[in-house]
Amino acid sequence: MRFVWLIATILAGLVPFLQAGSASSQTAAPTEASQPQAPAAAGTQSNAAPAPAGTAAPAAQTAPAEPLASPAITAAEEELTSAETTITRLTSRVEENAGNDSSLVDLKLEVEALARSMLDIGVSLRPRLTEIKARIDQLGAPPAEGEPAEPEAVVAERTRLAAERAQINALTGRAEAVSVRASQLGDRITQARRELFTTTLFKRTEIGPTMLAQALSAMEDEGSYVVRTYGSWLKFVWAFKWQALLGWAFFSLLAALVFVPGAYRVFGGLIDRDPEDEDPPYTSRLSVAFWSTVIPSMAMTALAGTVYVLGQSFSILRADVAPVVASVLMTLVAIFFVGKLARGILAPRMSAWRLVNVSNSGARMLYFLVLAMVIVNGLDFVGDQVSQSMGSPVVLTVFKGIVAVFLIALILIGMALGNPMVAASGDLADPGQPWPRPVSVALFATGIGLMATASLGYVGFARFAATQFVVTGAILTTMYIGYLSGKAISEPGTFAQTAIGRRVEDRFKLGHMALDQAGLGAGLLISLAVLLLGVPLILLQWGFQVQDIELWFYRFMTEIRIGGITISIVGILFGILLFLLGLLVTRWFQRWLDGSVMARGRMDTGVRNSIKTGVGYLGVAIAGLIGVSAAGIDLSSLALVAGALSLGIGFGLQNIVSNFVSGLILLVERPFKVGDWVSTSSTEGFVKKISVRATEIETFNRQSIIVPNSELINSPVGNWTHRNKLGRVDVPIGVSYDADPRRLIELLIEVAQGHELVLNNPEPVVHFSGFGESSLDFVLKCHVADVLTGITVRTELSLRIFERLKAEGIEIPFPQRDLNVKFGDEHEPVAVLAEKLMGGMGGAGSPVTADATSGKPPAPKRSRKKPNPKMRPDSMDDGGNSDGGDR
Repeated sequence: MRFVWLIATILAGLVPFLQAGSASSQTAAPTEASQPQAPAAAGTQSNAAPAPAGTAAPAAQTAPAEPLASPAITAAEEELTSAETTITRLTSRVEENAGNDSSLVDLKLEVEALARSMLDIGVSLRPRLTEIKARIDQLGAPPAEGEPAEPEAVVAERTRLAAERAQINALTGRAEAVSVRASQLGDRITQARRELFTTTLFKRTEIGPTMLAQALSAMEDEGSYVVRTYGSWLKFVWAFKWQALLGWAFFSLLAALVFVPGAYRVFGGLIDRDPEDEDPPYTSRLSVAFWSTVIPSMAMTALAGTVYVLGQSFSILRADVAPVVASVLMTLVAIFFVGKLARGILAPRMSAWRLVNVSNSGARMLYFLVLAMVIVNGLDFVGDQVSQSMGSPVVLTVFKGIVAVFLIALILIGMALGNPMVAASGDLADPGQPWPRPVSVALFATGIGLMATASLGYVGFARFAATQFVVTGAILTTMYIGYLSGKAISEPGTFAQTAIGRRVEDRFKLGHMALDQAGLGAGLLISLAVLLLGVPLILLQWGFQVQDIELWFYRFMTEIRIGGITISIVGILFGILLFLLGLLVTRWFQRWLDGSVMARGRMDTGVRNSIKTGVGYLGVAIAGLIGVSAAGIDLSSLALVAGALSLGIGFGLQNIVSNFVSGLILLVERPFKVGDWVSTSSTEGFVKKISVRATEIETFNRQSIIVPNSELINSPVGNWTHRNKLGRVDVPIGVSYDADPRRLIELLIEVAQGHELVLNNPEPVVHFSGFGESSLDFVLKCHVADVLTGITVRTELSLRIFERLKAEGIEIPFPQRDLNVKFGDEHEPVAVLAEKLMGGMGGAGSPVTADATSGKPPAPKRSRKKPNPKMRPDSMDDGGNSDGGDR
């Protein structure tokens, strides 16, 4: 920094000379107008009119020098120049390789990568453009006409920033242009591949004696050439690379011992059939058929790939030999896969595990016919690779295709004419019946159609159809069995009956509900695996390349566009993973803080719970923000959502927000804590949990009451254990008027002081509360250390007081009342009613009169209805018994 002023001075002195050179170049030769101008022209090009001689020098002295370009702009300029050259080269290569599908796929990948790099250029320039805009906003608008001019430094800064922003905009435009060209070139490649596939598939070849003669001659030449080529290769390898050959054979055998027996040893419970099980459930048959096909086939595929990679590593496979060896390995894998699938479905030797209703002889026939079809198809594929490596004529490839198509067609016709269905007797060992007519007609028509298509010259289409019938049919059948297997395992109670379910149950001691949930997860995983394995294999069979599938998968995982929104599944999954990781870290930190830090500090339980809850919410919020950012969601774009949410809060969510804010207040102010005994207007019990929305209170009946936090904030709440657990116990007592009050007070004090849970400070007191209707009323008031023991202490004190009073001979009275019944004159309603009720008890009225005079009416007639014991009148009357008296 100490030499900045010196560099600025030197640059300012060079500016006049640079401007003079620029002016002379503009007037000397018009042909040089397209060359780069002087550095000062970037800021003063709009004012290029010639100035008077007297003012040229001062203007030149005040012109700013062009600053050094930003590193981001320089890198973007270089990358754009390279990209423009690359897109031109790719365009010419697409035209040159219009007939090569593999080359077009590779070019498509390069074009996609180039288009993505143009997006990266825009992203890299965005921060610098944001800085420039912020700096221009800081400088403010230029002064209007008539206002004082800005300082020269501000003018120079504004000019430099404007020029740099224009340069960034120009680079962004160039990047967009390259991206558009790349997109158009990608569309051209896709169209070229589609046309190439259609032309190859529907190309017609003239079938005749001349073609057959040429094919036979070419076959003879190819045979001799194959013998010479591969014979010389074997001799060379045996003579000069026998050590590598032995190493290849040794490691290939070792891989075979690892993959094949290892798969059966590890997954034997999934792929083995129990020969003693005469009636296995359909779920077990589906599962065994699926896994006995998939697991050994994957092991065989891994073995074939290992053998090929080992051959390449030991430099044994020559360039013209490697494709043929690869085709042979692929054919062996295909034959193994179809054979395992046919054995899993047909079960020729174990009819109890058969998935289709065919006879034993029909199962064996179908098994061998299906295996014959895939062998013919595989030999045709290997022969085609040999012809390509040898450079044989096309007519030979066509002839081989015709032979393969006719053989497959004959196999289909033979399959249609067979009798594989179960006999009418139902015995699988009896000779079978023919196919149902739709099935036999479909198989027969397919065979005839293949032969007719090949005979008309459309050999490529016939070969393609035959291959799809065999290979794609096998893949679709496997996918369907896998789907059925996953669906069956997802059914309730099914997973527990499988071998894996029993192992999981024994190992982890899971219950039926947990096993059903595990079965549902296993079914979903099986369905997902079927899609991920089956769909790419079908696409490969239909002419797509591995690069196509990789490109589609990449786009699906990273660039799902819905309108102007781009969704990245990888980003979403990564965000979810980070959120779960943050959640786990938060939970661990909560446990560590509560168990290691706050527990050692002997903090109150309520304080610990509040801090733990607050840390939990804070950790979840931070983890959510990190997850959302990692998912690629721009938080600034959520401003509109936040505004709409605020509007919704103002109308429909105000209660929820009120409860949320009230929960925060409860956690901070702590008017009560977990474990406190509280009483509200609606309930009373112990606080079990305080969350941001509601508080859980458990009543004395073990009922959990969820109380909204706003109710606890806005309504009075009693807390028996707010500051401490000290509580008071009140025991009311009533004694007879004959008792000595002072003696009674002394007895109550002694009883209270004799209880071990009653505190001496504050000491127990007895209050003479008043004169009752039938007793002298007292209240014993004492304190206990834990209010939660108040009910127990009150009960124990009541028992002790009763025993002490009984021992002292002090009576505890019960209410007494005197009831006088007056009937009045004989014409009054009460007297008339009494006469009607008791008329049948005595004479003409003398008994009633006598009884009424004496105040003792005669006993009424006994009711036939048995009296209810609960309805018996009070016996404390004026001589009345339980059946009469005050009735």
